[in-house]
Amino acid sequence: MTKITRFAPSPTGNLHIGGVRTALFNYVYAKQNNGKFLIRIEDTDAERSTREFEENIINGLKVLDIVSDETPIRQSERFNEYQEKTNEIINSGKAYYCECSKDRLDEIRSLQQQQGLKPQYDGKCRDLNLEKSENTVLRLKTPQEGASIFNDLIRGEVIFQNNELDDLILVRSDGSPTYHLCCVIDDRLQDITTVIRGEDHLSNTARQIHIQEAFGYPRLEYAHLPLVLGQNKKRLSKRDSVSSVHDYFDQGYLPTSIINMLARLGWSGGDKEIFSIDDLIKDFRIQEVQKGGAIFEPAKLDWINTNHLAALNFDKFKSKILPFLEKFKIDITSKNNSDDILQAMRTSQSTLFGIASDLRPYFHSIDSYDEKAVKKFLLNSKATLEYVQRKLQAIETWDEPSIDGVLSASQLALDLPIPKLNQPIRIAMTGSTKSPSLGLTLSLFEKDEVIKRISAALKYLSENS
Repeated sequence: MTKITRFAPSPTGNLHIGGVRTALFNYVYAKQNNGKFLIRIEDTDAERSTREFEENIINGLKVLDIVSDETPIRQSERFNEYQEKTNEIINSGKAYYCECSKDRLDEIRSLQQQQGLKPQYDGKCRDLNLEKSENTVLRLKTPQEGASIFNDLIRGEVIFQNNELDDLILVRSDGSPTYHLCCVIDDRLQDITTVIRGEDHLSNTARQIHIQEAFGYPRLEYAHLPLVLGQNKKRLSKRDSVSSVHDYFDQGYLPTSIINMLARLGWSGGDKEIFSIDDLIKDFRIQEVQKGGAIFEPAKLDWINTNHLAALNFDKFKSKILPFLEKFKIDITSKNNSDDILQAMRTSQSTLFGIASDLRPYFHSIDSYDEKAVKKFLLNSKATLEYVQRKLQAIETWDEPSIDGVLSASQLALDLPIPKLNQPIRIAMTGSTKSPSLGLTLSLFEKDEVIKRISAALKYLSENS
């Protein structure tokens, strides 16, 4: 049988990390089985759903190369199908109209809670054969005995006692279908075979199986993923800004790095830590996904992104970083050796945004020095800076070997440990203590610029002594 999976987000917020992980596992499982991956927009919550969020979700997945094999559908445009199926289930006698008011429902739930019982509808209208009215909702006649049992690809056999699941609402009093009804109907109409989603949907699966059975639909295949947790071990949600995948794009994490990181959230099969989506399609096994919550670790993502950046050839790296250079108004055409600068700095940070930020002093003059660096290394370095400046000024061939020679000789002459010599110069050149080897750093600037920046640092020391 061809496997068909779906990712069915509600467009009530931006695409978040947990949603991407769900979409990724659905996509990979479908591709492993030569099947299809579909996207369905569940936008029946008219008050909170927006096209802006929908575009954010679909475009975010597109950047990650998680693309639907068919044009995504919207539930808000499928009410005719839902109405047709609603009539079908009414005529089958497996659903009934309920006129219980909100006040009555609140009252019985409060009483049940006082008695230590699970709050649920008591079935008052189940056998009254009420007619539809503006005050009625349509409820499913949930089986009252026995159990709903299904096999989960991750969790094995899952059992829900039917008496713990009340007669859920299928259609609201305003005529709008509920999530459960729409989900079951769309899964059937789209020929979905496998539902992979978060473990918070476990009880929903039992309810949806009841609806499937009422329609006479075949059972689907299920897998419930562990929740994605933050470092505080609390669930990341779409309202948590740190979980928005577009925020990670904006910080300069590669899409391949995000895929790599998310694949490891709950799945630990194999020894390989750095891999592509093609590797994932080859090696991933849904049965190897763990049951416990998976913690999203930013430090791990940094490490993964560093490795993916390092794997890019220079031209690819350059094309990736250009948009971030624009954010800092860095014009690489302003210097003849811009490629050398980019090459030297490409490992300075774990993100493209961070690397671009570190490139600023190579293309712009320095307007401030790092305070901690000043206190630790720059203060009391006036004599050192003056000495090295004179020696650098005398260099005839301005290249890295010649500069390294002067620095080594200066260290011996001044009898200083390397940090005491190098760091004041590095601060003068870049504003901080972070840069490649000092000889390479200086060689990336014209000699006149080096002399000028050391003079600026000396002036700063004079004014702040």
